[in-house]
Parts: sequence; C-alpha cells; structure tokens
Amino acid sequence: MAAERLVVIGGDAAGLSAASQARRLKGPDELEIVAFERSRWTSYSACGIPYWVSGDVKHRDDLIARTPEEHRARDIDLRMRTEVTEIDVAGQRVRAVDRESGDAYWTGFDKLVIATGARPVRPALPGIDAPGVHGVQTLGDGQALLDSLDALDPGRKRRAVVVGAGYIGVEMAEAMLKHGFEVTVLNRGEQPMATLDPDMGELVHEAMDGLGITTVNGAAVTAILTGPDGRVSEVATEGRTYPADVVVLGIGVEPEAGLARAAGLAVGPHGGILTDLAMRAVGHENIWAGGDCVEVLDLVAGRTRHIALGTHANKHGQVIGSNVGGGYGTFPGVVGTAVSKVCDLEIARTGLREKDARAVGLRYVTATIESTQRAGYYPGAKPMTVKMIAEHRTGRLLGVQIVGREGSAKRVDVAAVALTAGMTVEQMTALDLGYAPPFSPVWDPVLVAARKTVAAVRGAGS
Repeated sequence: MAAERLVVIGGDAAGLSAASQARRLKGPDELEIVAFERSRWTSYSACGIPYWVSGDVKHRDDLIARTPEEHRARDIDLRMRTEVTEIDVAGQRVRAVDRESGDAYWTGFDKLVIATGARPVRPALPGIDAPGVHGVQTLGDGQALLDSLDALDPGRKRRAVVVGAGYIGVEMAEAMLKHGFEVTVLNRGEQPMATLDPDMGELVHEAMDGLGITTVNGAAVTAILTGPDGRVSEVATEGRTYPADVVVLGIGVEPEAGLARAAGLAVGPHGGILTDLAMRAVGHENIWAGGDCVEVLDLVAGRTRHIALGTHANKHGQVIGSNVGGGYGTFPGVVGTAVSKVCDLEIARTGLREKDARAVGLRYVTATIESTQRAGYYPGAKPMTVKMIAEHRTGRLLGVQIVGREGSAKRVDVAAVALTAGMTVEQMTALDLGYAPPFSPVWDPVLVAARKTVAAVRGAGS
C-alpha cells in the first residue's frame, strides 16, 4: 500500500512540530511528509528576536531550535524558500512557487496542515517602506534592523522611534536603549501595554519614563518623513513630529489566513482559521490548522480570540501531529497568559481585563495591592503591584495583572492554573504556595490580592 502524504504549509513552531510528532508515530513507509517554508529559516523563536537585537542573545543561530537539515534527516521533505500560493481543497492539492527560480507546481495531499503564522500590522502610511523603518517578525527582519543600526554613525546622538507600546513595542524600546539610542515610544492608546487595564498600564508608563524612555500616549502616527537621502528622518503624528534615525514597528500582528479564506475554510471574527478541539479546520476531516493563523477558545470569556504565542503554536503542533499520526490529542483553549519585560520591569497578565469582562456581560469586582517580591526585610526586596478581577457574587477568578521587578512576572502562573481550574478567589487564599524570605513574603502577593478580592466580593452585595 502506498504511503499517505501529509503536506505542511509553514516551517516554524506549529507546522514542523506537527510534522515531527507525526513522524514519531508513523515512519516514511506509512506517511510521506512534505513541508513548505517561504523563508530561509525553520523552527526558530520569533519571541527571542528582541533579545537578539538587544544583544542579550549573542547569535542569531541561538534562536534556531532545529535546522532544515535536521528536519530532512528525519525523513521530512522540507522545501525552503518555497511559498504555497493556493489550496485546492476539492482536488486535495496545493500550488507552490519556488521563490528563487520562480517555478510553480502542484503537490497532492491526503492530509494537510496549515501553519501560515501571522503577519505584522503595517499601516498604509506615507513613508512606511522607507529605509530605516523596520518590523521584527522574522529572523530576516531582525538581521535587517541590526544591519541598519550598524550603518548609523555611532559618534553622534542617535534617535529611535518605536511605534506601538504592546509586548513587541516595549521589548524593542529596551533593545534600542541598550544600543545607546534616545528612545521615544508612540502609543495611540491611553497607556502602554493595552493588554493591561489602564491603571496598570500607567505603572508601566511611569517605569519606562524612569528608565529614560519617552512614552507618548494618544499619539496616532500619520506619516513617516524622509530626508534628502530617502532615509527616515522623522515620524509625524497629528500633533507634532519626532526625529528618528530608525523606526521600529511594534503595532502587533494579524493571522495570516488569506490562503485558508481563499480556499473556503471558515475564519473567525478576528480573522483566524476556526478549528475544532482536535485542531481540524471546521468542516474538513483531513485539514488541520495551528499556530498564529488560528483563533483559540478563551476558557474564561467563552469566545474565540487570536493570540500569537510560540507556546500555543508548539502545543497545537503536538496535538495535530498526534492526530495525523493515528494518535489522539485535543487543545481545549487558553486563559490568555503572557509575560514581558522592559529592562528590570516585569509585566504579566492572565484572564480578562475589566473591558473584556464587560464585553461578555460579566459583573465583577476588582482589588489592587502593593507588596514586594521577597520578604520586605530581605536584601533586594522591590515593589510589585497585583490587580485581581473576580466575578460578582460567585467570586470566580476572572483575571490577574502584575507589574513589578525581578521575580514578579512568573507569579502569574499561579493565577493561570487557578483560572484553568475555575477556582474562586476564596479557594485561592488557601493555596499552599512555597515560602522563604528570598522568594516571597510570608503571604505571597497573589494570595494577598486574593484575600482583598474576597473582601470586595463580600462587600459588593447582590
């Protein structure tokens, strides 16, 4: 009997995790695997790019988990610099174009995995494509930015403008600061880090100012201006212009689902491919999708959302590969956990913000506490702020946000587990968390926040 053929579109976290897991379960005599990747790299950490640009990670190749040669050694026919341009669902084939030669051809499939990732938001502004304007979505983007920085005269004051104040924006602001740039962050929102509530985002703003990063809120960019050499020179907003030798775009990403949409696959309200619990594309028995191109179920809100994270992509790949290879796996959903940092400031969130709770019709209470990440008398104790959101009357935990110094962010994992388990804030107060003065006050800040939130629930009445 001829082997079945699995075709994988996308050679990063989700796609090649799926291919690798399927190969573990089925050998090449049972399953032929053909994977297409349009770039020059596979299986790399896009989340690590800001830290490579900053110099914290010394070499680009440190971000690569597995090379094309390593994948091919496992009997995966990986075709680099080859872009899939069309999916013929009825004919069970895909059209691919070799980006080097321009040659196009069709490849049939018995099973298909779509892992096309996400694309950076790049608004149609005048000057957006000028030399010196950079995104940071791929390794190639990171290398282009570093090359651009190297070309600037190090003997004079250098100015960087970062457009956007989300995770990528604040991480790239730190990277530019480490390169010795005067850094301005232009943020169209009320406060940086829109994944937090504005009161917590204000703490991030204050800390960034303290680090020497100028953050301008309510600043919608209208144009990128260039000098006589055609290179970026200023960034214009409705109110004023900001000098810039380099511009970094950190506006966010959108699911790269155009191929799937054109093929008739279902997409959700956020533009991502819709799947079932087994990561199959809705309505298609032999097509799976995973990674940044899909929408996932928010277990707290009960709605789908788009979250571009390597953690989810790798899990999707494992589930898909298990199902393709004859095993079984499901991906039940997420609670929306994320962490980041800018210099020594750590930022974390999980679950719902206040506006998320309102959007799904939940009544809620909040509590915010100030504590330290270690016992207050222990050397190195520094402040951290924890905000907790719980459902009115029931006390079910809905969300947690943390802003603090070293040792603060990963405390959000306790809240992520509590959210996944559907715990109430009162149940959280009894959690047996680890304690020693170098690691925590005797009452961990998350538990202090839970106690205060319990009081808010009881005081809210009916």
